Amino acid sequence: MQSAEVVLGVLRERGRKGLPCTQLYRQMFNRELYLLAYGKIYSNQGAMTPGTSDETADGMSEEKIEQITGLMRREKYRFAPARRVYIPKKNGQLRPLGMPTWSDKLVGEVVRLLLDAFYEPQFSDSSHGFRRFRGCHTALREISNTWTGTTWFIEGDISDCFGSLDHEILLGILAEKIHDNRFLRLIRNMLKAGYLEDWEYHDTLSGCPQGGTVSPILSNIYLDKLDKFVERELIPQYTRGARRKPNPEYARITSRLRRARQRGDRAAARGLEKQLRILPCDDPMDPGYRRLKYLRYADDHILGFIGPKAEAEEIKARLAAFLRETLGLELNDAKTLITHARSHRKHGKPWHRSRLQNLDDYDIVRKYGAEYAGVVNYYLCATKRSVISPAQRAEIGGDISGSDG
Repeated sequence: MQSAEVVLGVLRERGRKGLPCTQLYRQMFNRELYLLAYGKIYSNQGAMTPGTSDETADGMSEEKIEQITGLMRREKYRFAPARRVYIPKKNGQLRPLGMPTWSDKLVGEVVRLLLDAFYEPQFSDSSHGFRRFRGCHTALREISNTWTGTTWFIEGDISDCFGSLDHEILLGILAEKIHDNRFLRLIRNMLKAGYLEDWEYHDTLSGCPQGGTVSPILSNIYLDKLDKFVERELIPQYTRGARRKPNPEYARITSRLRRARQRGDRAAARGLEKQLRILPCDDPMDPGYRRLKYLRYADDHILGFIGPKAEAEEIKARLAAFLRETLGLELNDAKTLITHARSHRKHGKPWHRSRLQNLDDYDIVRKYGAEYAGVVNYYLCATKRSVISPAQRAEIGGDISGSDG
């Protein structure tokens, strides 16, 4: 068998060239890939957390790898149901999380390595979630650097995205470029393994196994269809014009300002200068000028549009139709918002946080300091951090006193 580095390098090159994979399953009995996978996940927080068996990372051995690869060669490996637990979300609700057995985690990591090597070169530059060297900060930098002049933000939210991914659609997407039925059967078995809740078995009829290492790459493969739809269809259709036409009102006031300066009327000139500061030099309603930008982080996506709100509504409707008809997903209408760019510039009012009012002063200040440091570090990539006023800082943390007074 070839080394893991050679195998993954070949897959990256095939992905870069757009060539299909025909011999992927045979890598599932490549010992070197399992050793690499073990090195990547043995120190994870959940490595010592058992699934539906007592098996954990500390029972790992080369004999265990030989046992797994032997089953793979005969296509006898079977994924065990995951143990389902629930973790709290920020909104107070609970998120289901599957805890696979250690062997399934290891196999899942091998699958992830293979899929990531092949698909990563093919993913859109607009995708920032679950990807190496990409994250929230790269997404924010892209918006800051290239979305200038945006009029409308279309903030997309997919209802229960990861729990709603259609297995047949996902397998069909994989089959477009992976021409290996044995590997596709392995993925199908992984998706259909089910879960145990209170030791009662449940089928998994849709969705990726949340908690498994392979789920992020599978979701990116699935949602890459959305990226391509926006980039190849929506953006070309809603982008036109080299630049906006000049704003006639701006040109008129500029002419008046020039004449006022020529005759030495300083008072009139100052008044006209103030008017110019709040007027765009180009026509914001130019019907011949449109721009559409797009970015996705995991299942959240946002589009920046320069144009009328009616067309922003059209874009939202077309997104909803594509997700429903092609990917079997639904936009959450209550959370998919069309927001004017200027409405983000609100000056809020700080308010008390009642859940802190029973803490002593030290704990209130410590908690506020930790949260404020987290917010500041998150936005370190911002180019104008110095303009954050004390009132805005207070708004971020709320009234640190925690009291109603």
